[in-house]
Amino acid sequence: MDRTTDDHVVLLDAEGNPIGTAPKSAAHGPDTALHLAFSCHVLNPIGEVLVTRRALAKATWPGVWTNSFCGHPKPAEPVVAAVRRRAEFELGIGLDSLELGLPLFRYRATDASGTVENEVCPVYIATTTADLEPNPSEVAEWAWVQPAALARAVHDTPFAFSPWLALQVREMELYRD
Repeated sequence: MDRTTDDHVVLLDAEGNPIGTAPKSAAHGPDTALHLAFSCHVLNPIGEVLVTRRALAKATWPGVWTNSFCGHPKPAEPVVAAVRRRAEFELGIGLDSLELGLPLFRYRATDASGTVENEVCPVYIATTTADLEPNPSEVAEWAWVQPAALARAVHDTPFAFSPWLALQVREMELYRD
């Protein structure tokens, strides 16, 4: 594996075009450059969506409930390949299907430590029949929930969830009754 790109993100201009790379640590700080990421919402065979609580050791939004998983493509890595890679790394699962839910999702948010996320973040919806084996360095807890129940919880207590999940739930058809 090429270690020079393991911890780099793809930097983007204001229109979302790649303009270079930067170390992930340098791209997540108080003055975060716009960069490429992704989010994924995983469904099981009975239509429940997986929510995860970020590990307490995570640099950003530790201990916060969020979508199934998210991450950053490596330089030159197709986003779909990155989604599948992170599903295996974070949750220990393969994905049976994968489709683009929100291709143009973009957000900027600041966590309690002052770290800024500034991302163009396509959102995927996946299915799996695999048993989860979450990576404890990524996931503290997890639960399968009905999408409508998650939408109500996010609406009622948005502060309990990652800001990107709160925004995605409002925009995605998956979470409409």
